[in-house]
Amino acid sequence: MGSSTWAGSARLRPGGLVYGGAVGPATVHAHHSVQVIATLDGDRDGLLLEGPAGETIVCRAFVVPAGVRHAVLRGAERAVLLHYDPASAAGRRLAERAGVREGLLPPGLPTDPFEAACALDSVLLESRLPAAARHPGLARVLAWLPGRGPVRLAEAAAVAGLSESRLSHLFQAELGLPFRPYVRWLRLMGAAELVSRGRTLTEAAHGAGFSDSAHFSRVCRRMFGIAPSEFTRRIRWR
Repeated sequence: MGSSTWAGSARLRPGGLVYGGAVGPATVHAHHSVQVIATLDGDRDGLLLEGPAGETIVCRAFVVPAGVRHAVLRGAERAVLLHYDPASAAGRRLAERAGVREGLLPPGLPTDPFEAACALDSVLLESRLPAAARHPGLARVLAWLPGRGPVRLAEAAAVAGLSESRLSHLFQAELGLPFRPYVRWLRLMGAAELVSRGRTLTEAAHGAGFSDSAHFSRVCRRMFGIAPSEFTRRIRWR
């Protein structure tokens, strides 16, 4: 694996996360967000990824849909990493552009990785493309879920006014992932927000509805391929 270690700046914003700095290795994982990962260095071979079938991918930029297993075998010293809620307009648009995206980085990005990440995030958020239709019951659930911690499918179905099976189908069809992983993603983002406010990993874990810091760490590894302590040790929250 590559020698880069995670060190840079990050910012949470509604529906996701913006990071700029050094990207280190990450073991096989599948996050429940749509991710953009890109190197700012001129070498187009700067990123070495492992794809969902175990294939090796060499690229400058890559878009990973929600729930797709992958790994970072070699990162980069100057890179950007963006995460989008799969229910968001940007997340839905990006999911349709999954894979190697050599033309994803616009010209004229700032040289500072975090400033470049914020600039790219603004470009992607402002892209004007038609959004796919969303079932009104699913829309009600997506507006109701944030900040609620563990939630049962039956509770969400009652909010949606749908059967559990119908709501499950809508999550998979419109967001590309099941109900439980989506709720887990929201809880992880809630924990990250608490960490960004200066709370300890243990406090953040409990505050986001995880049973303890070990549970939080296991979920973080499954979703991001690294332990939360590794990501927060050299990360400045801005």
